Amino acid sequence: MSVIKEKFSSQADTELLADIKQIAVKEGRQLQSVLDEALRDFVEKKKTGKSRRHVLEAMDESLKVFDSLYEKLAQ
Repeated sequence: MSVIKEKFSSQADTELLADIKQIAVKEGRQLQSVLDEALRDFVEKKKTGKSRRHVLEAMDESLKVFDSLYEKLAQ
């Protein structure tokens, strides 16, 4: 299935854009790919009022692995 892309222009905080570019380089991805993921996450969160499923699954896994550490940090 082909996705139709539309160009648009915007502005971003200099530090935020630098962070996004750094993520793209670190992950070996194009900037557009990282921006697309960020926009999808934002839209999903706004539509449902919660994070995307893979984010919640990662959080659950983290809680299983580091539960005792989180309890100690909370004290």
